[in-house]
Amino acid sequence: MTTRMPAGDTYGGTPNHSDEPDHSDAPSRDDAGRARRGSDYAVLSREVKRAGLLARRPGYYGMKIATNLLLLAAGWAAFALIGPSWWQLLVAAFLAAVFTQTAFLGHDAGHQQISDSKRVNDLLGRLHGNLLVGLGYGWWVAKHNRHHAHPNQVDRDPDIGTGAITFTRESARARRGAGAWLARHQAWLFFPMLLLEGLHLHLAGVRSLFGRGPASHATTSGRSRSVEGGLLLAHAGGYLTALFWVLSPAQAAGFLLLQQGLFGLYLGCSFAPNHKGMPIFAKDHRSDFLRRQVLTARNIRGGPLTDFALGGLNYQIEHHLFPSMPRPNLPRAQALVRAFCTRHDIAYYETTLTNSYAQVLRHLHAVGGPLRPESEY
Repeated sequence: MTTRMPAGDTYGGTPNHSDEPDHSDAPSRDDAGRARRGSDYAVLSREVKRAGLLARRPGYYGMKIATNLLLLAAGWAAFALIGPSWWQLLVAAFLAAVFTQTAFLGHDAGHQQISDSKRVNDLLGRLHGNLLVGLGYGWWVAKHNRHHAHPNQVDRDPDIGTGAITFTRESARARRGAGAWLARHQAWLFFPMLLLEGLHLHLAGVRSLFGRGPASHATTSGRSRSVEGGLLLAHAGGYLTALFWVLSPAQAAGFLLLQQGLFGLYLGCSFAPNHKGMPIFAKDHRSDFLRRQVLTARNIRGGPLTDFALGGLNYQIEHHLFPSMPRPNLPRAQALVRAFCTRHDIAYYETTLTNSYAQVLRHLHAVGGPLRPESEY
């Protein structure tokens, strides 16, 4: 199954859904040379490497981590200074944003973008994920790697797998009871449901430590379980102790609900534009790596503010092609990738943030169509 390509914006080439690149009966010298040198992706990789875009950026990440830690410390310092007051809800909103920025750094560490050492990256990932935010790093890495290997592929990409939201009409038709009602109205409920995304991620990480749920194999070793579990326990203990020690029970509950709700909403709104509403491939679909990654991803236009707010995920095409590329190199890589896709007639899609959300909602509404009266879809 494939979904219709989004409308309303310009692609960098013509969509090509074939398993292999199209070649004319009489290939040009460029085509012949490319065939000798390897796949299209290999050719693009060499261009990217020659430009030095896979080199690590320790200065950038050192400054980024230090600044983020200062903001995190400032938020908790303000929490301590304000004391028992409903003004703490402003602190909760601030910390929701900083938690999301912290999670972005955990994401970069999980992709080995920060250091040449896997041990250092994993240490930074566990500190930013498990300790500072309360997300299971090992569980997330295993799940996210599966997504990168098979983006938007039925039964292979966990991000479009079984869950509250359904992304294909086939899965929508299989829903019954409350699940069917949810699928009918999921376009309207999508953003409100993101308020629960933070809670879902916390619980999924904890469940994986006990060998339950998808990707639980990420933490099967005793040492890994101990480290991840200890850091998650330290986060939960410190977070809840601070809230209920300083605030009244009602204020603590309000702080927790607002901070975790906005954290989930911000994180969900950062990931939703990347693939939702883009082509979905059947389980047995076969295509080369480059086209699989480009055709299923959507870039978001913007400047430095967009880059910061979305943690570099707005360069989703480049990130999927080169997951270990440091975040600050993605804007430079975009020019190379877009030009390469244009030369090779591969659809490269980029749009605005608001239009990406509109496309996501239209897709979710269409998926739930079979469960609504025919006149509605």
